[in-house]
Amino acid sequence: MNLDTVFLPKPIFLHGLSSILHILLLVAVLISWVWKKITTCVVNEFKETPNSTKLCSIGFSFFNFVLFLFNYFYWYTSDWSEEKAVTLFDLALKTVTWFVLFVCFQKGFLFFFSLGQRKRKFSFFFRAWCVFYLFVSCYCFVVDIVVLYQNHIELTVHCMISDVVSFCVGLFFCYVGYCVKLESEESDRTIHEPLLNGDTHVGNGNGLELQATKGSDTVAPFSNAGFWSLLTFTWVSPLIAFGNKKTLDLEDVPQLDSRDSVVGAFPIFRDKLEADCGAINRVTTLKLVKSLIISGKKEIFITASLALVNTFSTYVGPYLIDSFVQYLDGKRLYENQGYVLVSSFFFAKLVESLTNRQQFFRLQQLGLRIQALLVTLIYNKALTLSSQSRQCHTSGEIINFMTVDAETVGSFSWYMHDLWIVALQVTLALLILYKNLGLASVAAFVTTIIVMLATLPTGSFQEKLHNKLMESKDTRMKTTSEILRNMRILKLQGWEMKFLSKITELRDAEQGWLKKYLYTSAVTTFVLWGTPILVSVEIFKKKKLESGKVLSALATFRMLQRPIYSLPDVISMIAQTKVSLDRIGSFLRLDDLQSDVVKKLPPGSSDTAIEVVNGNFSCDLSSPNPTLQNVNLKVFHGMKVAVCGTVGSGKSTLLSCVLGEVPKISGILKVCGTKAYVAQSPWIQSGTIEDNILFGEHMVKERYEMVLEACSLKKDLEILSFGDQTVIGERGINLSGGQKQRIQIARALYQDADIYLFDDPFSAVDAHTGSHLFKECLLSVLSSKTVVYVTHQVEFLPTADLILVIKDGKITQSGKYASLLDIGTDFMEVVGAHREALSALESLDGGKTSNEISTFEQEVSISGTHEEATKDVQNGKADDNSEPKNQLVQEEEREKGKVGFSVYWKYITTAYGGSVVPFILLAYILFQALQIGSNYWMAWATPISADVEPPVEGTTLIEVYVGLAFASSICILVRSMLLVTVGLFQHILFKKMHLCIFRAPMSFFDSTPSGRILNRASTDQRAVDTDIPDKIGTFAFSMIQLLGIIAVMSQVAWQVFIVFLPMIAVSIWYQRYYLPSARELSRLGGVCKAPIIQHFAETISGTLTIRSFDKQSRFHETNMKLIDGYSRPKFNIAAAMEWLCFRLDMLSLITFAFSLIFLISIPPGIINPGIAGLAVTYGLNLNIIQAWMILTLCNLENKIISVERMLQYTTIPSEPPLVLEEENRPIPSWPAYGEVDIRNLQVRYAPHLPLVLHGLTCTFRGGLKTGIVGRTGSGKSTLVQALFRLVEPSAGELIIDNINIYTIGLHDLRSRLSIIPQDPTMFEGTVRSNLDPLEEYTDEQIWEALDKCQLGDEVRKNEGKLDSSVSENGENWSMGQRQLVCLGRVLLKKSKILVLDEATASVDTATDNLIQQTLRKHFTDSTVITIAHRITSVLDSDMVLLLSQGLVEEYDSPTTLLEDKSSSFAKLVAEYTSRSNSNF
Repeated sequence: MNLDTVFLPKPIFLHGLSSILHILLLVAVLISWVWKKITTCVVNEFKETPNSTKLCSIGFSFFNFVLFLFNYFYWYTSDWSEEKAVTLFDLALKTVTWFVLFVCFQKGFLFFFSLGQRKRKFSFFFRAWCVFYLFVSCYCFVVDIVVLYQNHIELTVHCMISDVVSFCVGLFFCYVGYCVKLESEESDRTIHEPLLNGDTHVGNGNGLELQATKGSDTVAPFSNAGFWSLLTFTWVSPLIAFGNKKTLDLEDVPQLDSRDSVVGAFPIFRDKLEADCGAINRVTTLKLVKSLIISGKKEIFITASLALVNTFSTYVGPYLIDSFVQYLDGKRLYENQGYVLVSSFFFAKLVESLTNRQQFFRLQQLGLRIQALLVTLIYNKALTLSSQSRQCHTSGEIINFMTVDAETVGSFSWYMHDLWIVALQVTLALLILYKNLGLASVAAFVTTIIVMLATLPTGSFQEKLHNKLMESKDTRMKTTSEILRNMRILKLQGWEMKFLSKITELRDAEQGWLKKYLYTSAVTTFVLWGTPILVSVEIFKKKKLESGKVLSALATFRMLQRPIYSLPDVISMIAQTKVSLDRIGSFLRLDDLQSDVVKKLPPGSSDTAIEVVNGNFSCDLSSPNPTLQNVNLKVFHGMKVAVCGTVGSGKSTLLSCVLGEVPKISGILKVCGTKAYVAQSPWIQSGTIEDNILFGEHMVKERYEMVLEACSLKKDLEILSFGDQTVIGERGINLSGGQKQRIQIARALYQDADIYLFDDPFSAVDAHTGSHLFKECLLSVLSSKTVVYVTHQVEFLPTADLILVIKDGKITQSGKYASLLDIGTDFMEVVGAHREALSALESLDGGKTSNEISTFEQEVSISGTHEEATKDVQNGKADDNSEPKNQLVQEEEREKGKVGFSVYWKYITTAYGGSVVPFILLAYILFQALQIGSNYWMAWATPISADVEPPVEGTTLIEVYVGLAFASSICILVRSMLLVTVGLFQHILFKKMHLCIFRAPMSFFDSTPSGRILNRASTDQRAVDTDIPDKIGTFAFSMIQLLGIIAVMSQVAWQVFIVFLPMIAVSIWYQRYYLPSARELSRLGGVCKAPIIQHFAETISGTLTIRSFDKQSRFHETNMKLIDGYSRPKFNIAAAMEWLCFRLDMLSLITFAFSLIFLISIPPGIINPGIAGLAVTYGLNLNIIQAWMILTLCNLENKIISVERMLQYTTIPSEPPLVLEEENRPIPSWPAYGEVDIRNLQVRYAPHLPLVLHGLTCTFRGGLKTGIVGRTGSGKSTLVQALFRLVEPSAGELIIDNINIYTIGLHDLRSRLSIIPQDPTMFEGTVRSNLDPLEEYTDEQIWEALDKCQLGDEVRKNEGKLDSSVSENGENWSMGQRQLVCLGRVLLKKSKILVLDEATASVDTATDNLIQQTLRKHFTDSTVITIAHRITSVLDSDMVLLLSQGLVEEYDSPTTLLEDKSSSFAKLVAEYTSRSNSNF
């Protein structure tokens, strides 16, 4: 017999293998049938299977039956042999199996089909079985023709025919399984509905359409999947298949099951936590952990069981290696020992693979649930925090709890069982070592324990470093969040680059901690990678070695490497998780709003709406002086109560007390009825105008229309292209101040509450609109309601049933208007300032205005405003012939299709231009080569048994091994350090992205919710810093390891390539099939996270409004829906990943089984048993490494999307340059005169939108004061934005002192101008940093400015003086005080041109007069441009510009305009005077 035939399995083996295959299929069918019988799930069966499939199966069954009979009678008379018996058994099994297949096809048994598609395929299991069957048939056929026939070996004709037919049948079923899809008649009613977008039809040229059922309308097939579907992850196949046909959208992704949905899981979790702790604010970290464990106890138990089985199955291979080597050396204990060993290896790897996949999926499932529960818990807590607790954490910090800490705790699920698994794995490893090497294993045990104990201090140190890292990240995110909220003011003041440098400094501090943390981890990794070397040296030097035992020990070390190498990650993750849990726990323990501040009485149970008896309230409980003292108040139902007083007297605090927001020190506070609240600073949600007004209530059209009419919103909605469906940007960014306030009032009116609390809502609208709102809302719609309104407009006081005068936190006077005029000095302070303003107005007009009031009243329409607003144009108002408009705020853009190579290239070339990458690869290659070399050396240099002379001496053996192994560990250290360097260099990407964001035009911030930017600055930045370098390194490592394994295996048996190459091809096909769906699911995960952050940020800023309307439960529900929207793609990513890994595992298993079968088929003495054993040692890891490589590649592509998302924001169109070349820079003294010359200025907010300013031409003389007036939205604020170049003009020029401002840099322009904006802004920090963020002035100059704006005494009262703290958004300062701080800024700057953009809207008349006097005194030579709603604010101007619909309607001195009674300005003045003198 030729030697070639020796290498091939004999017929008995081939028939035996065929029998095993058919038994496996029969068992699978039986189990599936039993499972179907015992489950209650009713599924729709297939009604039709192609006749060719049935015919083939019944025909092949009959063919095998005939062959069985023929062989039986043919051999009956001759001698029986083992080979003949196995052949007959194989034919009998084929007959039964293919008949069962025919029956299953006839009955439409679902085990054989993938579920969830109208166009179905055979199930993965059956297709895989067909492939394997084809492979075996093909091999038999090749053996028959090529080898046996050529070597004249006896071969019966019927055997040849059988093999040919088997091959044809296998080929046919493979073709049907992979290329033909089967139709289902009634797939519409199956529980596994297709996960498709209902509006999408994917044409493929043959007229076939996908069934139109939205995935978002179905529950994940996981809930109803059968046993085999769960085991093989077939239930996710429809989603992966659909992702190959079209780009997945969120509506294509099915809903979560109630167990995984936070909507279903959170109430149970919350109840258990409260039962354990008594209340959420008494939770400890331990109790929080306990509740989380209880909530996932089922998954924890299942995954623990799987981990246990998996660990035992992993060590079967190392245990059997010695026996396998001895078998190859010819020492066979019993007949067929080789087949038993191969079967043991095969089934152990099969169990390992199945348990691995199920364990990893369920751990991810648990992690997602834990993350969702924690995010919901943090959100709910934020809604109940007291105002004092709220100041302990900024919104940026709280967002970090959600985005980073909750995710960290959720990610810990991956490592949940690792500690006890490590202990078990070490124990099993030592037992195997003891079996092979005896007492020498004790040394290994001691060494392992010492190394593990040595890692404990490292873990503690890493925890401290991670704590510091998280604190620095919090600070950065807090500052970023605040800056994004106030970007408009930063650009107006020219401060954006200063604040960018602040962010950069914070990032540098964060990077310092990150560097220490990562380098510590790298060193720890090096130490632990060296552990197996120490262990092996301790063992090998104390024992006479045999190659079988050495290989068993080496295989054990390889298994032991994984838990020991992963120990740094486990320790690091435990440290991170503990830090995150402590941070979350400390937040949950903050004090909630006092529930006993307000005694709530049922509506209608009392005549009194609000009653306060001896009330003392304090915003700061640590302060000895209450904020409000000795409050006694009784408000009956239907009363109108006005609250007035100077800036900072406590007016807004009184309303907060009624809402229960201010801690009560003593007294009684009763409220009877439901409440509605209108804040001084409008709080508007992202969403449509209709959603903001309805605020969760059902639409009642008549009431809705009445509210729109009362709030003068109808004209606005007519102008908007989308009407009330216009999407409002974050914080109402695309609405004017007046529109925001009126929408807020409309929201309150629509609620139909019993008590209305208005905190000076009329200040942000012009005089005419204010009159209309007061008359229509308070006196008409709310005529029967109880209304308490804070106001600075004295003209609204006479109609009040009760007026409260507040001064220094006390109600100094109360009564009706007339009685207070007679007795009240404090009241006279308020009224006196107003009268002074009116007298100035009348003197200017020669005393005639009041006489002509009635005439003008008839000319002015009170029924509605003539608003053709600047902001309306932003929202899409356009010419009639223009194209359809887009909403200002669009859904977040995401890339589609494959992640481009350029993304990877930009990432890896960031660090030293990519020059470190070759060194990283070299370190990996050297490591693998040295590892293989050291193991190869041990396999070659040790004798096969004790009686054989070793080729080298013992000391040489150990020395060479130690040298090679130690060198490999050095490579790991180098690799770790270089990877950390790549990650740390990504601060370049961070800086580039932030520079582009800070240099972006305001239109970018108007249309981009801050949640999208914050998501990139937190979650994506974290991935770029640590996750991606780790994934790149792991992928390179696994690929090099895989090549190393194949090299070792093929060196022993090159024939492994016969199987390996097709398996690699199939693996790549599977990966490419999987990636489109996984990639889009990952992108969806990123896109769905931003709305959670944005909704959270909005909730935090609007907590007072939400609680006042008692809408907490609605916001809880919205948050949970958003979280589930994020969890859906993440859940399916996890499933899809395991779907892929399972299939790759099976392919690796086939390769490994083939190589084992080949090795046992070789006669003894052909190859070195030690080297063959080494091949098996490496082969044990083949499925793990191959799956690990593909998995890491998929993970990397999912993570690299973070780089893609950050790169998106590095290509934002930029504003014009901040500073131009020296020749284009103005001289330092510019502007010397302050003359502003506007020539044919045309401005539009976007190329597709109409003009807002229609060719404006006028000149503001230097040193004069010009007042700009006009209806809300006439273009006043647009003119200011054009002056500061926040928006670039379409045409025209704007010239200041003979320099066209569009020819100089933005900073040169903005730094020479000053502005007091409409919304007073303060930043968290100190008084000094708020007045002088650029640190340009001395303390003396700052004190001087504070005294000029009447804040000096207030600041001196504080212990810190100029270093007194300012909380986020300046919330510990009143609105009026914040406006005075803005005045202080311009007093410091002393610019030649000063703009006041409705700067006194939020202050009382007395403070308004104070500001005007201060400006008159200190800006005598400056050009002052004032935009104001109060006519009195512009009356002392030298010139008045009246704008109407973006054009100059009138421009002259106020005296000249008032003399012309037909002028629009005269009518506005008359209207204001009319309102001021009327009592409505």
